[in-house]
Amino acid sequence: MNSQAIGDGLAHFNAALNLTSAMLLLAGLIYIRRRDIRAHRRCMLGAVASSALFLVFYLLRAALTGTHTFPGPDSVRRVYLVVLFSHMILAVVVVPLVIRLLYLAGHRRFKAHRRLARWTYPAWLYTSITGLFVYFMLYHAYA
Repeated sequence: MNSQAIGDGLAHFNAALNLTSAMLLLAGLIYIRRRDIRAHRRCMLGAVASSALFLVFYLLRAALTGTHTFPGPDSVRRVYLVVLFSHMILAVVVVPLVIRLLYLAGHRRFKAHRRLARWTYPAWLYTSITGLFVYFMLYHAYA
């Protein structure tokens, strides 16, 4: 098995991790609205774990295969690049915000946690969903 095949396998695995993160984020929102703190905590920790694993395997895939050129037409490429750049920027911004949310929750500072989560949650969910879009566009739509 060559590095390209391993990288492609990792890309598929990373898509599954992104999907898992998005689903856990949505479930976590449902649970916190129901005031089920225990279930919310489990979902959010699962989302953190799947996102962290994604980051590790994304970096491994990038080291093995480098970046990929969008194979689709220029008209679609523009949309793809807008989504990709917004995804990349928010992915970088979300990491320290999620770490801060974990800190606040761990220190039982729930009022501050709630205020920060109102901004962090949509950015994190957007990043997970747009990660799936980027994967689909690179590996399925124009492969």
